[in-house]
Amino acid sequence: MEGRIKAEWEKLRRVVIHRPGIEMFFGLLDPEASLYERAFSQSNALKEHDKLVSTLQSEFGVSVDGFCETISRYAGRDKKAKEMLVETAIEHVEFIGNKKEVALAKKEMTLNVDTYDLDYFVNIILLRPRVALKKNKNGAEAIHIDITARDPLVNLYFMHDQQAVTDKGIFLSRMSKPQRRHEPAFAGMLWKMMKLDVVHKCEAPGTFEGGDFMPMKEFALIGCGDRTNARGAEQMLKHGQSFPEVGIVHQPTHPLMPGGKSDPMVNMHLDTYFNVAGSNIAIGSELLLKRAAVDVYVKDGNSYKKDKKGTNLFDYIRGKGFSIINLSTLEQMSYASNFLCIKDHTILAVESESIVKSVLRNLEFKARLDKKRYGALLSQAKKDYNAFLRSEQMFPHKKEIGQNGIDFYAIDLKNVTGGYGGAHCMTAAIERN
Repeated sequence: MEGRIKAEWEKLRRVVIHRPGIEMFFGLLDPEASLYERAFSQSNALKEHDKLVSTLQSEFGVSVDGFCETISRYAGRDKKAKEMLVETAIEHVEFIGNKKEVALAKKEMTLNVDTYDLDYFVNIILLRPRVALKKNKNGAEAIHIDITARDPLVNLYFMHDQQAVTDKGIFLSRMSKPQRRHEPAFAGMLWKMMKLDVVHKCEAPGTFEGGDFMPMKEFALIGCGDRTNARGAEQMLKHGQSFPEVGIVHQPTHPLMPGGKSDPMVNMHLDTYFNVAGSNIAIGSELLLKRAAVDVYVKDGNSYKKDKKGTNLFDYIRGKGFSIINLSTLEQMSYASNFLCIKDHTILAVESESIVKSVLRNLEFKARLDKKRYGALLSQAKKDYNAFLRSEQMFPHKKEIGQNGIDFYAIDLKNVTGGYGGAHCMTAAIERN
Protein backbone atom coordinates (compact mmCIF):
# COMPACT_ATOMS: atom_id res chain seq x y z
CA MET A 1 0.00 0.00 0.00
CA GLU A 2 1.33 3.43 -0.92
CA GLY A 3 2.20 5.73 1.94
CA ARG A 4 2.69 3.00 4.56
CA ILE A 5 5.86 1.05 5.31
CA LYS A 6 6.43 -1.53 8.05
CA ALA A 7 10.01 -2.67 7.39
CA GLU A 8 13.04 -1.13 5.71
CA TRP A 9 13.81 -4.42 3.95
CA GLU A 10 10.41 -4.96 2.32
CA LYS A 11 10.63 -4.95 -1.50
CA LEU A 12 10.90 -1.40 -2.75
CA ARG A 13 8.16 -0.57 -5.27
CA ARG A 14 7.91 3.20 -5.57
CA VAL A 15 9.98 6.25 -4.66
CA VAL A 16 9.81 10.00 -5.15
CA ILE A 17 13.05 11.74 -6.10
CA HIS A 18 13.87 15.40 -6.76
CA ARG A 19 16.42 16.10 -9.47
CA PRO A 20 18.27 19.24 -8.28
CA GLY A 21 17.74 22.37 -10.34
CA ILE A 22 18.90 25.97 -10.19
CA GLU A 23 18.57 25.93 -6.40
CA MET A 24 21.68 23.73 -6.17
CA PHE A 25 23.70 26.51 -7.84
CA PHE A 26 22.77 28.85 -5.00
CA GLY A 27 23.69 26.19 -2.46
CA LEU A 28 27.16 25.88 -3.97
CA LEU A 29 27.79 29.61 -3.56
CA ASP A 30 28.43 28.81 0.12
CA PRO A 31 28.40 25.04 0.71
CA GLU A 32 28.82 25.17 4.48
CA ALA A 33 26.07 27.74 5.00
CA SER A 34 23.84 25.57 2.79
CA LEU A 35 24.51 22.51 5.00
CA TYR A 36 26.54 20.88 2.22
CA GLU A 37 29.60 18.86 3.21
CA ARG A 38 31.89 20.17 0.50
CA ALA A 39 32.10 21.89 -2.89
CA PHE A 40 31.43 19.69 -5.93
CA SER A 41 30.64 19.77 -9.65
CA GLN A 42 26.94 20.42 -10.22
CA SER A 43 26.93 19.03 -13.77
CA ASN A 44 28.56 15.79 -12.62
CA ALA A 45 26.23 15.64 -9.61
CA LEU A 46 23.24 15.76 -11.96
CA LYS A 47 24.69 12.95 -14.11
CA GLU A 48 25.13 10.84 -10.98
CA HIS A 49 21.60 11.63 -9.85
CA ASP A 50 20.29 10.56 -13.26
CA LYS A 51 22.28 7.33 -12.91
CA LEU A 52 20.66 6.71 -9.54
CA VAL A 53 17.22 7.07 -11.11
CA SER A 54 18.00 4.86 -14.13
CA THR A 55 19.51 2.18 -11.88
CA LEU A 56 16.40 2.07 -9.71
CA GLN A 57 14.22 1.75 -12.80
CA SER A 58 16.23 -0.56 -15.06
CA GLU A 59 18.05 -2.76 -12.55
CA PHE A 60 15.38 -3.10 -9.89
CA GLY A 61 12.07 -2.21 -11.57
CA VAL A 62 11.30 0.52 -9.03
CA SER A 63 8.74 3.14 -10.07
CA VAL A 64 10.37 6.58 -9.78
CA ASP A 65 8.33 9.79 -9.62
CA GLY A 66 10.11 13.10 -10.14
CA PHE A 67 9.00 15.44 -7.36
CA CYS A 68 8.50 18.68 -9.31
CA GLU A 69 7.31 16.90 -12.46
CA THR A 70 4.66 15.03 -10.49
CA ILE A 71 3.40 18.22 -8.85
CA SER A 72 3.13 19.90 -12.26
CA ARG A 73 1.36 16.86 -13.69
CA TYR A 74 -1.27 16.83 -10.95
CA ALA A 75 -1.71 20.61 -11.18
CA GLY A 76 -2.14 20.34 -14.94
CA ARG A 77 -5.08 17.98 -14.73
CA ASP A 78 -6.78 18.98 -11.47
CA LYS A 79 -8.14 22.45 -10.74
CA LYS A 80 -7.79 22.16 -6.95
CA ALA A 81 -4.21 20.95 -7.28
CA LYS A 82 -3.36 23.93 -9.48
CA GLU A 83 -4.98 26.34 -7.02
CA MET A 84 -2.91 24.79 -4.22
CA LEU A 85 0.30 25.21 -6.24
CA VAL A 86 -0.45 28.80 -7.27
CA GLU A 87 -1.51 29.93 -3.80
CA THR A 88 1.63 28.41 -2.26
CA ALA A 89 3.86 30.05 -4.88
CA ILE A 90 2.31 33.48 -4.31
CA GLU A 91 2.98 33.06 -0.57
CA HIS A 92 6.65 32.32 -1.31
CA VAL A 93 7.45 35.35 -3.45
CA GLU A 94 8.01 38.68 -1.70
CA PHE A 95 7.77 42.10 -3.36
CA ILE A 96 9.28 45.06 -1.55
CA GLY A 97 9.66 48.74 -2.34
CA ASN A 98 7.16 51.40 -3.35
CA LYS A 99 3.69 50.36 -2.13
CA LYS A 100 2.05 51.24 -5.43
CA GLU A 101 4.59 49.27 -7.44
CA VAL A 102 4.35 46.29 -5.07
CA ALA A 103 0.56 46.22 -5.34
CA LEU A 104 0.78 46.42 -9.14
CA ALA A 105 3.31 43.57 -9.32
CA LYS A 106 1.17 41.33 -7.12
CA LYS A 107 -1.92 42.10 -9.18
CA GLU A 108 -0.08 41.40 -12.42
CA MET A 109 1.09 38.02 -11.13
CA THR A 110 -2.45 37.09 -10.11
CA LEU A 111 -3.92 38.16 -13.45
CA ASN A 112 -1.36 36.11 -15.38
CA VAL A 113 -1.83 32.86 -13.48
CA ASP A 114 -3.15 31.07 -16.57
CA THR A 115 -0.40 32.49 -18.77
CA TYR A 116 2.53 31.17 -16.81
CA ASP A 117 3.76 27.60 -17.09
CA LEU A 118 3.18 25.43 -14.04
CA ASP A 119 6.95 25.06 -13.68
CA TYR A 120 7.07 28.82 -13.11
CA PHE A 121 5.18 28.39 -9.84
CA VAL A 122 7.27 25.37 -8.86
CA ASN A 123 10.45 27.42 -9.35
CA ILE A 124 9.08 30.23 -7.20
CA ILE A 125 8.67 27.79 -4.31
CA LEU A 126 12.16 26.36 -4.93
CA LEU A 127 13.85 29.76 -4.97
CA ARG A 128 11.60 31.86 -2.72
CA PRO A 129 12.59 35.12 -4.46
CA ARG A 130 12.45 38.58 -3.01
CA VAL A 131 11.81 41.20 -5.72
CA ALA A 132 12.87 44.74 -4.90
CA LEU A 133 11.06 47.32 -7.03
CA LYS A 134 12.34 50.81 -7.51
CA LYS A 135 12.05 53.46 -10.19
CA ASN A 136 15.05 55.24 -11.66
CA LYS A 137 15.02 59.02 -11.98
CA ASN A 138 14.33 58.74 -15.69
CA GLY A 139 11.18 56.77 -14.94
CA ALA A 140 12.45 53.37 -16.04
CA GLU A 141 12.03 50.52 -13.58
CA ALA A 142 14.99 48.61 -12.21
CA ILE A 143 14.10 45.26 -10.65
CA HIS A 144 16.51 43.71 -8.20
CA ILE A 145 16.00 40.07 -7.25
CA ASP A 146 17.48 38.86 -4.00
CA ILE A 147 17.26 35.07 -3.86
CA THR A 148 19.99 33.82 -1.55
CA ALA A 149 18.67 35.75 1.44
CA ARG A 150 15.38 33.91 1.14
CA ASP A 151 16.67 30.39 1.79
CA PRO A 152 16.17 28.63 -1.57
CA LEU A 153 15.44 24.94 -1.08
CA VAL A 154 18.99 23.79 -1.79
CA ASN A 155 18.60 20.53 0.19
CA LEU A 156 15.28 19.45 -1.27
CA TYR A 157 16.92 16.64 -3.24
CA PHE A 158 17.43 14.79 0.04
CA MET A 159 13.82 13.64 -0.28
CA HIS A 160 13.95 11.15 2.60
CA ASP A 161 14.06 13.89 5.22
CA GLN A 162 10.87 15.90 4.71
CA GLN A 163 8.77 13.05 6.12
CA ALA A 164 8.83 9.58 7.57
CA VAL A 165 6.65 6.88 6.04
CA THR A 166 5.46 4.59 8.83
CA ASP A 167 3.00 1.75 9.36
CA LYS A 168 0.26 4.37 9.89
CA GLY A 169 1.06 6.77 7.05
CA ILE A 170 3.15 9.87 6.50
CA PHE A 171 4.52 11.84 9.43
CA LEU A 172 5.47 15.27 8.08
CA SER A 173 8.76 16.66 9.38
CA ARG A 174 9.65 19.99 10.92
CA MET A 175 13.26 20.55 9.99
CA SER A 176 15.80 21.56 12.62
CA LYS A 177 17.76 24.04 10.50
CA PRO A 178 16.23 27.25 9.10
CA GLN A 179 17.79 26.50 5.71
CA ARG A 180 15.45 23.51 5.42
CA ARG A 181 12.39 24.72 7.30
CA HIS A 182 10.25 25.29 4.16
CA GLU A 183 10.76 21.84 2.60
CA PRO A 184 8.13 19.73 4.44
CA ALA A 185 5.22 21.97 3.39
CA PHE A 186 6.28 21.64 -0.26
CA ALA A 187 6.52 17.86 0.09
CA GLY A 188 3.20 17.82 1.92
CA MET A 189 1.60 19.44 -1.12
CA LEU A 190 2.54 16.44 -3.23
CA TRP A 191 1.31 13.91 -0.67
CA LYS A 192 -2.01 15.75 -0.60
CA MET A 193 -2.22 15.72 -4.40
CA MET A 194 -1.45 11.98 -4.38
CA LYS A 195 -4.07 11.48 -1.67
CA LEU A 196 -1.62 9.79 0.70
CA ASP A 197 -2.47 9.88 4.40
CA VAL A 198 -0.56 12.48 6.40
CA VAL A 199 -1.19 11.31 9.96
CA HIS A 200 0.57 14.21 11.69
CA LYS A 201 2.67 17.31 11.05
CA CYS A 202 5.45 17.83 13.56
CA GLU A 203 4.72 21.00 15.51
CA ALA A 204 6.99 23.54 17.23
CA PRO A 205 8.96 23.37 19.42
CA GLY A 206 9.43 19.84 18.13
CA THR A 207 11.77 19.08 15.25
CA PHE A 208 11.86 15.86 13.29
CA GLU A 209 13.64 14.67 10.13
CA GLY A 210 13.01 11.50 8.14
CA GLY A 211 16.63 10.34 8.23
CA ASP A 212 16.10 9.67 11.94
CA PHE A 213 13.37 7.04 11.46
CA MET A 214 13.83 3.35 10.70
CA PRO A 215 10.86 0.90 10.48
CA MET A 216 11.90 -2.60 11.55
CA LYS A 217 8.65 -4.63 11.24
CA GLU A 218 8.10 -5.56 14.91
CA PHE A 219 9.71 -2.38 16.23
CA ALA A 220 10.98 0.99 15.02
CA LEU A 221 13.93 3.26 15.73
CA ILE A 222 13.77 7.04 16.17
CA GLY A 223 17.03 8.96 16.23
CA CYS A 224 17.11 11.89 18.64
CA GLY A 225 19.75 14.62 18.65
CA ASP A 226 20.78 17.58 16.54
CA ARG A 227 18.07 17.20 13.89
CA THR A 228 15.22 15.41 15.72
CA ASN A 229 14.70 16.71 19.23
CA ALA A 230 12.91 15.11 22.17
CA ARG A 231 9.64 16.96 21.44
CA GLY A 232 9.68 15.74 17.84
CA ALA A 233 10.40 12.17 18.92
CA GLU A 234 7.51 12.38 21.40
CA GLN A 235 5.13 13.46 18.62
CA MET A 236 6.24 10.59 16.40
CA LEU A 237 5.78 8.21 19.31
CA LYS A 238 2.29 9.54 20.02
CA HIS A 239 0.89 10.27 16.55
CA GLY A 240 3.14 8.94 13.79
CA GLN A 241 3.34 5.16 14.14
CA SER A 242 1.98 2.16 16.00
CA PHE A 243 4.83 -0.35 16.23
CA PRO A 244 4.67 -2.63 19.31
CA GLU A 245 8.05 -1.31 20.46
CA VAL A 246 10.12 1.79 19.69
CA GLY A 247 13.74 2.51 20.48
CA ILE A 248 14.63 6.18 20.93
CA VAL A 249 18.28 6.35 19.83
CA HIS A 250 20.25 9.25 21.25
CA GLN A 251 22.78 10.67 18.81
CA PRO A 252 26.23 9.79 20.15
CA THR A 253 29.03 12.30 20.43
CA HIS A 254 31.95 11.13 18.35
CA PRO A 255 34.66 9.65 20.61
CA LEU A 256 37.38 10.95 18.28
CA MET A 257 36.31 14.54 18.84
CA PRO A 258 36.96 16.47 22.07
CA GLY A 259 34.15 17.03 24.54
CA GLY A 260 32.17 20.16 23.85
CA LYS A 261 33.58 20.41 20.31
CA SER A 262 31.90 17.49 18.59
CA ASP A 263 30.54 18.05 15.08
CA PRO A 264 26.95 16.74 14.86
CA MET A 265 27.11 16.81 11.05
CA VAL A 266 29.49 13.81 11.12
CA ASN A 267 26.56 11.60 12.20
CA MET A 268 23.63 13.99 11.89
CA HIS A 269 20.93 11.38 11.22
CA LEU A 270 20.50 7.80 12.34
CA ASP A 271 20.96 6.62 8.75
CA THR A 272 24.39 8.25 8.54
CA TYR A 273 25.87 5.63 10.89
CA PHE A 274 23.30 2.80 10.91
CA ASN A 275 21.13 0.98 8.37
CA VAL A 276 19.62 -2.43 7.72
CA ALA A 277 20.34 -4.60 4.67
CA GLY A 278 17.81 -7.27 5.53
CA SER A 279 15.57 -8.89 8.11
CA ASN A 280 18.53 -10.09 10.18
CA ILE A 281 21.52 -7.98 9.15
CA ALA A 282 22.46 -4.42 10.06
CA ILE A 283 25.40 -2.31 8.91
CA GLY A 284 26.92 0.48 10.95
CA SER A 285 29.80 1.99 12.85
CA GLU A 286 30.28 -0.06 16.02
CA LEU A 287 32.26 2.86 17.44
CA LEU A 288 29.07 4.95 17.33
CA LEU A 289 26.50 2.20 17.85
CA LYS A 290 28.03 1.31 21.22
CA ARG A 291 27.90 4.97 22.30
CA ALA A 292 24.32 5.56 21.11
CA ALA A 293 22.10 5.22 24.19
CA VAL A 294 18.65 3.71 23.56
CA ASP A 295 15.48 4.27 25.58
CA VAL A 296 12.99 1.49 24.87
CA TYR A 297 9.25 2.21 24.79
CA VAL A 298 6.66 -0.57 24.76
CA LYS A 299 3.12 -0.06 23.49
CA ASP A 300 0.59 -0.10 26.32
CA GLY A 301 -2.92 0.36 24.93
CA ASN A 302 -2.96 3.61 22.98
CA SER A 303 0.24 4.95 24.49
CA TYR A 304 3.81 3.87 25.20
CA LYS A 305 5.48 3.02 28.48
CA LYS A 306 9.22 3.49 28.94
CA ASP A 307 11.18 0.35 29.80
CA LYS A 308 13.39 0.88 32.85
CA LYS A 309 16.30 -1.00 31.30
CA GLY A 310 18.67 1.29 29.39
CA THR A 311 20.85 -0.05 26.61
CA ASN A 312 22.84 1.03 23.55
CA LEU A 313 22.06 0.58 19.87
CA PHE A 314 24.66 -2.14 19.34
CA ASP A 315 23.30 -4.35 22.12
CA TYR A 316 19.68 -3.51 21.33
CA ILE A 317 19.97 -4.57 17.68
CA ARG A 318 21.96 -7.67 18.55
CA GLY A 319 19.26 -8.53 21.07
CA LYS A 320 16.70 -8.40 18.26
CA GLY A 321 18.57 -11.13 16.39
CA PHE A 322 20.48 -8.93 13.94
CA SER A 323 24.09 -9.49 13.00
CA ILE A 324 26.11 -6.31 12.50
CA ILE A 325 28.69 -5.59 9.80
CA ASN A 326 31.10 -3.01 11.17
CA LEU A 327 32.09 0.12 9.27
CA SER A 328 35.37 1.91 9.80
CA THR A 329 35.37 5.62 10.61
CA LEU A 330 36.33 6.49 7.03
CA GLU A 331 33.64 4.23 5.55
CA GLN A 332 31.02 5.75 7.82
CA MET A 333 32.07 9.27 6.77
CA SER A 334 31.95 8.14 3.12
CA TYR A 335 28.21 7.33 3.30
CA ALA A 336 28.62 3.55 3.50
CA SER A 337 25.58 3.23 5.79
CA ASN A 338 23.49 5.50 3.57
CA PHE A 339 22.62 2.70 1.15
CA LEU A 340 19.11 1.96 -0.03
CA CYS A 341 17.66 -1.45 0.77
CA ILE A 342 15.85 -2.75 -2.32
CA LYS A 343 14.61 -5.98 -0.78
CA ASP A 344 15.70 -8.43 1.90
CA HIS A 345 19.51 -8.83 1.50
CA THR A 346 19.73 -6.65 -1.63
CA ILE A 347 21.02 -3.07 -1.46
CA LEU A 348 21.85 -0.16 -3.75
CA ALA A 349 25.11 1.00 -2.20
CA VAL A 350 27.23 4.11 -2.49
CA GLU A 351 30.64 3.32 -3.99
CA SER A 352 32.60 4.51 -0.96
CA GLU A 353 35.95 4.10 -2.68
CA SER A 354 35.06 6.88 -5.13
CA ILE A 355 34.32 9.30 -2.27
CA VAL A 356 37.11 8.71 0.24
CA LYS A 357 39.65 11.10 -1.28
CA SER A 358 37.11 13.95 -1.33
CA VAL A 359 36.14 13.18 2.27
CA LEU A 360 39.79 13.11 3.34
CA ARG A 361 40.57 16.40 1.58
CA ASN A 362 37.62 18.07 3.26
CA LEU A 363 38.60 16.66 6.65
CA GLU A 364 42.21 17.80 6.16
CA PHE A 365 40.96 21.31 5.41
CA LYS A 366 38.87 21.32 8.60
CA ALA A 367 41.80 19.98 10.65
CA ARG A 368 44.04 22.80 9.39
CA LEU A 369 41.49 25.30 10.67
CA ASP A 370 40.81 23.49 13.95
CA LYS A 371 43.30 20.72 14.73
CA LYS A 372 42.02 20.17 18.26
CA ARG A 373 38.54 19.48 17.00
CA TYR A 374 39.29 17.38 13.89
CA GLY A 375 42.87 16.14 14.37
CA ALA A 376 42.11 12.73 15.93
CA LEU A 377 39.27 12.10 13.49
CA LEU A 378 41.58 12.85 10.56
CA SER A 379 44.31 10.62 11.98
CA GLN A 380 41.91 7.67 12.26
CA ALA A 381 40.51 8.29 8.76
CA LYS A 382 44.05 8.19 7.33
CA LYS A 383 44.73 4.90 9.17
CA ASP A 384 41.52 3.48 7.70
CA TYR A 385 42.57 4.61 4.23
CA ASN A 386 45.98 2.94 4.54
CA ALA A 387 44.28 -0.26 5.74
CA PHE A 388 42.04 -0.11 2.68
CA LEU A 389 45.07 0.26 0.37
CA ARG A 390 46.56 -2.89 1.89
CA SER A 391 43.39 -4.99 1.87
CA GLU A 392 41.54 -3.47 -1.10
CA GLN A 393 38.32 -4.01 0.85
CA MET A 394 36.08 -1.02 1.27
CA PHE A 395 32.31 -1.01 1.56
CA PRO A 396 30.46 -2.49 -0.22
CA HIS A 397 33.39 -4.61 -1.47
CA LYS A 398 33.95 -6.32 1.89
CA LYS A 399 34.11 -10.05 2.47
CA GLU A 400 31.49 -9.68 5.24
CA ILE A 401 28.94 -8.58 2.65
CA GLY A 402 29.22 -11.85 0.74
CA GLN A 403 29.52 -13.91 3.91
CA ASN A 404 26.15 -12.56 5.04
CA GLY A 405 24.48 -13.28 1.70
CA ILE A 406 24.00 -9.64 0.71
CA ASP A 407 23.70 -8.78 -2.98
CA PHE A 408 24.71 -5.23 -3.85
CA TYR A 409 24.81 -2.82 -6.75
CA ALA A 410 27.41 -0.10 -6.19
CA ILE A 411 26.90 3.34 -7.71
CA ASP A 412 29.35 6.24 -8.00
CA LEU A 413 27.88 9.31 -6.27
CA LYS A 414 31.08 11.17 -5.45
CA ASN A 415 29.74 14.60 -6.41
CA VAL A 416 26.09 14.50 -5.44
CA THR A 417 26.94 13.15 -1.96
CA GLY A 418 28.78 16.45 -1.43
CA GLY A 419 25.45 17.83 -0.28
CA TYR A 420 25.76 15.51 2.78
CA GLY A 421 23.82 12.38 1.94
CA GLY A 422 23.74 9.15 -0.08
CA ALA A 423 21.21 6.98 -1.88
CA HIS A 424 19.04 6.53 1.21
CA CYS A 425 18.80 10.28 1.83
CA MET A 426 17.94 11.02 -1.81
CA THR A 427 14.91 8.74 -2.03
CA ALA A 428 11.48 9.06 -0.46
CA ALA A 429 10.22 5.49 -0.42
CA ILE A 430 6.42 5.53 -0.47
CA GLU A 431 5.68 1.90 -1.28
CA ARG A 432 7.28 -1.35 -0.10
CA ASN A 433 5.65 -4.78 0.08
